[in-house]
Amino acid sequence: MTASTTARYLPERDAVLIGRIFDPVSRSPRVVGLHRGILSDLSSIVGTVSELLERPDAVSVVRQAPAAASWLIDDVIEESLGAHDDSTRPWLLAPIDLQVIKACGVTFAASLIERLIEERAGGDASRAAEVRNAVTRAIGSDVLSIRPGSPEAAAAKRELQERGMWSQYLEVGIGPDPEVFTKGPVLSAVGFGQHIGVPSFSEWSNPEPELVLIVDSHGRARGATLGNDVNLRDVEGRSALLLGMAKDNNGSTAIGPFVRLFDENFTIDTLREEVVELTITGEDDFRLEGTSRVSEISRPFESLIAAVHGAHHQYPDGFALFTGTLFAPTQDRLHPGGGFTHVHGDRVEISSEHLGRLVNAVGRAEDIPRWEFGITALMRSLTDRHQDQSGETSDRRDEAQ
Repeated sequence: MTASTTARYLPERDAVLIGRIFDPVSRSPRVVGLHRGILSDLSSIVGTVSELLERPDAVSVVRQAPAAASWLIDDVIEESLGAHDDSTRPWLLAPIDLQVIKACGVTFAASLIERLIEERAGGDASRAAEVRNAVTRAIGSDVLSIRPGSPEAAAAKRELQERGMWSQYLEVGIGPDPEVFTKGPVLSAVGFGQHIGVPSFSEWSNPEPELVLIVDSHGRARGATLGNDVNLRDVEGRSALLLGMAKDNNGSTAIGPFVRLFDENFTIDTLREEVVELTITGEDDFRLEGTSRVSEISRPFESLIAAVHGAHHQYPDGFALFTGTLFAPTQDRLHPGGGFTHVHGDRVEISSEHLGRLVNAVGRAEDIPRWEFGITALMRSLTDRHQDQSGETSDRRDEAQ
């Protein structure tokens, strides 16, 4: 793999990136930093990404890491996109670990419309086109441009209630409080090159390409990455109370390739104008492209973070926050009027200028690699590593004596 090929998946060279790899030699995950082409093992400094993000000097830790690369980034990218045939080369994992995975929904007008369609269609994809036209006519474009929580939004709510058009999705779309839910358990996310999963019981699914803020225990955004909030539209459409079933399955959360840390050249304000692009290519020669402009989000990042973290709720290990998607695919695939749904084998690429490119293939949730490395396994791995390092220190002392 050439440097130019690798650059296709990563942001500019000066970006300060952190992540995790699985090292097949030690059989354990390791925290890594990437800056100016140097991929460094940070696991002797910090045990977890969560721990690193609690440090005010996280950027300096990456920049001042040992100059000798522990691994070649080209090899890691190549192995991540392959079948892990090389028994010595590591591959990328999701770049978070102990952070809780949270998500905000219905933060873009287009997403609001699609949620209303799912609700009115009862999860029946064959009615998507028919219901889309009816909902668009009934709601109108004026409601979609209202600032959430404003007096105008309250007045619109009263009017729509009188017309029998009010919805739980309109409540979180233009009401005072955003939708916030737990997307998946700690350590359940898959990373760059790994499979995302769609369960066999779903016939209407789609990706949700999103910008993901990485927030520390104090509620401070420390960086960002890309994410795929895989969604089962037929399940959520039957009832919003099935949100857990629609959102949390094996391989249903993808994050990566790295977390880009905020520094003097890259801040949260940079992200307010970020453009997130999506490309889906199927083994059936199907191709779909879409664009999500973060500037069209209905609520500022700060209000989304405040809805998650504060006096009402703390996160001692921080959290990853999916901020919502503008993109809702409507292009017909399997039959006219049915809109888009995933097919096993789809290649999904989510990219942006400042965060790189997240690549995953779609598989059956029941058939892709099982999620088996949880918190207990991580604690055991960290304990074993500490004991190994303590033993190495003792050996060096004995040699010195």
